Amino acid sequence: MDTKFNRRTFLKTSAAASAILPTFNILAEDKDGVIGPDDDQVNVAVIGYGAEGEILTDDLVKIPGIRVKAVCDIWEHRRKLARGRLKHLGHVVKVYEDYREMLDTEDKNIDAVVVATPDWMHAEHACYCLRKGKPVYCEKEMSNQLSRAREMVLAARETGLPLQIGHQRRSNPRYMHAINNVMRKNNVLGRITHAYGQWNRSVAPFTVVGEKIHIPIKTLQKYGYENMEQFLNWRWFAKYGGGPMVDLGSHQIDLFFWVWDCAPISVTAIGGNDYYNRQMNDNVMAIYEFKTKEGVVNRAFYQVLTTSSRGGFYEQFMGEQGYLTLSEIPARGNTAAPEPGYDWSKFVKMGILNDAKAPVALQVKRSSDASLDARVTKAAAGMPLPVDLLKPAHMPHLENFFLAVRRKDPKLLNCDAELAYESAVAVLAANRSVAEHRTVYFKPEEFKVPADAKHDPAKAAGEQPKA
Repeated sequence: MDTKFNRRTFLKTSAAASAILPTFNILAEDKDGVIGPDDDQVNVAVIGYGAEGEILTDDLVKIPGIRVKAVCDIWEHRRKLARGRLKHLGHVVKVYEDYREMLDTEDKNIDAVVVATPDWMHAEHACYCLRKGKPVYCEKEMSNQLSRAREMVLAARETGLPLQIGHQRRSNPRYMHAINNVMRKNNVLGRITHAYGQWNRSVAPFTVVGEKIHIPIKTLQKYGYENMEQFLNWRWFAKYGGGPMVDLGSHQIDLFFWVWDCAPISVTAIGGNDYYNRQMNDNVMAIYEFKTKEGVVNRAFYQVLTTSSRGGFYEQFMGEQGYLTLSEIPARGNTAAPEPGYDWSKFVKMGILNDAKAPVALQVKRSSDASLDARVTKAAAGMPLPVDLLKPAHMPHLENFFLAVRRKDPKLLNCDAELAYESAVAVLAANRSVAEHRTVYFKPEEFKVPADAKHDPAKAAGEQPKA
């Protein structure tokens, strides 16, 4: 990697970095965590230009100095879309069907790779790129198989290159402020005893496209798919994905780890594929237990539905002194409120929270000999967080990745493979709990890949789960 970056001038000091500040409003988390000048160019290849690959590409081209040089996708239709869209954005790209051909041909023209393929291929693509000397930004979940996620951790260790996993909330300034400053540093909520997360979506049929743009069956089979239905709807098939629990839940369950700074001790989940009659569960409800470093047990409930959009997606953290609601969409969550009797005015003065009206007691009719329970009060008006995200949701996480690439320092990553592996263990276990109708108990060592673990090429490229 050292030889590939000699042609550019890299950021050497935080003083140089401060020349271009992030566009977060009010409280920026890290004034040193910014992107360098335009001439500090990083050339990027994208593997997988589906819906998520397009989103990531649209975001990364907004970052100063990032140039897309190549795109790989097995679908000719998406390759044409990528070439046309990127040309419109000022990036002339070469397109490829096979990622190995792309990496071999464009080796000298590529500095980093973004992987946005279906989950089952993440390990194969990420490990290959790392061993070709390319830092990798890989969409979550790491894999739908723990053995393959483990190989990604080992490849990152072996090469010493940045491997960022796409839990983008880890770089979202609203979440960073809420968790690091509000909940952890300043203990605004007191002990957080419970957490709640949900991601609800309305009924949706399988995705279909016109036959004129279908991938030829021989090409599909060459890359492991039986038909276009599986290719387009891979999340619902056990071979390729983990269903909504993995696809959506991994984003939010990762937050429980972050808030409590520990891994869970158990998960009990129920659910089923009883609406669509597909392979993967279309609804899951899971309870996680966390035992903190202080020895106390806290619990979190997570729900994912695909038959109702009620409430959309958000997370709540409930403490003895108040609660906080968060979401990537501010309208669905960006506020905190104290429990009755707690005065948060000092946190407003500190700039930790914005001001709001004080809670007002409910008018409750009771018999003359009954006293009003002080806990029965009107909910406090929400106190908004003074930090927001003024960029697309994935952009700060990509910026963080490219900062690590430019400085050649994986320690700068907000969500490296070691960290993301922990949430992969927990999320995949929820599906197992549903299938086996039992509580899954964890041992602390399950959340870490052993230091003496050895690389197994078969697990990184080729070993596939059975449906």
